[in-house]
Amino acid sequence: MDQAIKTLVALDTTVSYDMIQAALPADSTLQVVGMIEGLDEAWTTLQETYADLVIVATAGYSDRALYLIEGASRQRPGRPVVVLTQGSPNGFVRRVFEVGADDVVVLPETQDGVKFALQKAMARKSGATGAGSLATAPLVSVLGPKGGTGKTLVSTNLAVSLATRGRTVALVDLDLQFGDVGLCLGLSPDRTIYDLFKSGGTIDSEKLEGYMTPHPSGLRTLLAPSRPDQAASVSVELLRDVYSVLRATYDYVIVDTPPGFTPEVIATIDSSSDVCIVGMLDSLSLKNTKLGLETLDLMGFDSGRIQLVLNRAGSRVGITGDDVRTIIGRDPDVLVPSDREIPRAVNEGQPIVLAKPGSEAAHSFGLLADKFVMAKDGNGAGPARRRRSLFARNG
Repeated sequence: MDQAIKTLVALDTTVSYDMIQAALPADSTLQVVGMIEGLDEAWTTLQETYADLVIVATAGYSDRALYLIEGASRQRPGRPVVVLTQGSPNGFVRRVFEVGADDVVVLPETQDGVKFALQKAMARKSGATGAGSLATAPLVSVLGPKGGTGKTLVSTNLAVSLATRGRTVALVDLDLQFGDVGLCLGLSPDRTIYDLFKSGGTIDSEKLEGYMTPHPSGLRTLLAPSRPDQAASVSVELLRDVYSVLRATYDYVIVDTPPGFTPEVIATIDSSSDVCIVGMLDSLSLKNTKLGLETLDLMGFDSGRIQLVLNRAGSRVGITGDDVRTIIGRDPDVLVPSDREIPRAVNEGQPIVLAKPGSEAAHSFGLLADKFVMAKDGNGAGPARRRRSLFARNG
């Protein structure tokens, strides 16, 4: 930003003043016009003080924080509100976005990480495109609010489908504790993102290539740590650097995410051009898929850049296409049918698009890949609208 951002910082009484002060950028990025302890007092100050940005700091879930966020958002809709929280964001992220927050930063975080979040929030509100205006490759986050929906199945088969279409593709396994991308692709995790972290220093394309594992399809993967205890070492700041380099190097970047909206997943969504959300044909999964779509909407993600994939769509479980539309509020973009060959292919470490290229499942993943190719190559205004009508046959 060319000018310092006039910022009001509101601290809940449960939060550490010193920790918040240490987290704020020490350069001239911010001009703190008030650092108020007590959210009721902060609201009073907000009525009397001009601020370009409001930071609300809390130790965790706080009703007072939610009231202040909502009030500040309504008072000046064009002014961003960023939440700094010391506690786990689980159960809190959705609420803060619902009441009007523009971003959530989980502390501890580096000053550069906080600075990035604040500038990003300002750019969103001002309509600036920032780094997103650069010519960078699509980054597709594959999401699922809960585990077991088939995110890794979709991620690996989408990535391989794009690679077999002659595109250069990078696949990142963001399930840092229990990632299965290597297993699904038959790859050995000789070097992982944890090894990249241990290497230290700056990241460029040449260095990053040394930590990517090649697949026979031409796809290259950045695998998850081999042990769960290594996951905590991978920071949001490191992920942003990795995504930036990959998007400048490859035609497509696919990220297989863990369940839920963790800080790493939120940062990945912020770096994404597209999202692919995966659900299954059962009421619980559909409900969670709907919540995931609503959360993306609250985060301001463009609904036109979201592909909805319904896995095991051929299962006869008493749920029809009309039921899906009623629960989710939209039709799936791609339907992946149930196929006994899929688990067999997973066990053999070979994507179904290579193991059984003529199967209906392989065709579905190819259709998904073609949507992204069409969008990137400019052969259509957006993702293709035609959908395979498995429900018409199996519903």
